[in-house]
Amino acid sequence: QVQLVESGGGLVQPGGSLRLSCAASGSIFSINAMGWYRQAPGKQRDLVASITKGGSTNYGDSVKGRFTISRDNAKNTVYLQMGSLKAEDTAVYYCNAHRPRSSLRTEYDYWGQGTQVTVSS
Repeated sequence: QVQLVESGGGLVQPGGSLRLSCAASGSIFSINAMGWYRQAPGKQRDLVASITKGGSTNYGDSVKGRFTISRDNAKNTVYLQMGSLKAEDTAVYYCNAHRPRSSLRTEYDYWGQGTQVTVSS
């Protein structure tokens, strides 16, 4: 029902910047929030940042002040601007779209394929 296509991952040096993009298609009218999660080897998947349909944002503690999430409604795209990157930011980053519960649908989360971000000198 909802497809998420990510781009922008890659290799960057510590202190550098990178921008991730997530383009949504399909039944996007049912989505009320989108965001980014990340997962490093041997660790759980954690919230990086999220943004609601109303524009409210939320960030994980480890990225506050360094990362910024934004939207381009005309392109149905969510961005994650990452700055002051650290080795600890190395992970697979996943785009997420949240569908809230309604009288006709259950709560559901859609996920992108994931994109690798590696921070190394």
